[in-house]
Amino acid sequence: MPLIKNGAFEEDKWVSVEDGADLPADAPVLVSLARWQDDRDALAGRNAPVGVKLASSDVPEAIADDLDRLQLVALDFPAFKDGRGYSYARLLRERYGYAGEIRATGDVLRDQWLFMARCGIDAFEVPDGTTLEAFEQALGEFTHVYQPTGDGRPTVLQLRHGTAA
Repeated sequence: MPLIKNGAFEEDKWVSVEDGADLPADAPVLVSLARWQDDRDALAGRNAPVGVKLASSDVPEAIADDLDRLQLVALDFPAFKDGRGYSYARLLRERYGYAGEIRATGDVLRDQWLFMARCGIDAFEVPDGTTLEAFEQALGEFTHVYQPTGDGRPTVLQLRHGTAA
């Protein structure tokens, strides 16, 4: 799948490694939470970047103490109706102060891109055929927002009551 990061298409340099499979020597690797928990010391000692993919049933608290060792956290969106990844992205950014890449994977739909970005996701695995124009349109689709997030955009209520910073 194509990867959009920071508003542009980017080659995905990360290698997803299945549990139990050998790690490539110098490539950035993306591993499951279970693999990270089992092999934390060996993975953290690598000379190449390491990332963790959280399934929607995994919780970010499980890696909160290790975020300084991770360059990527990939959040799986298994279905349109499963919104746990939004909460996980906000927790990673706002509670745990994670500054690395947060990537949306799985069932990542155009209608969700704006909301994912507002929650702190900065990289998106998008369907084949996606254009940057469509991505930019989706991010600019709404001029006013109802929910507060860490992106700093004032909500409709704040604007209405003149309390927007």
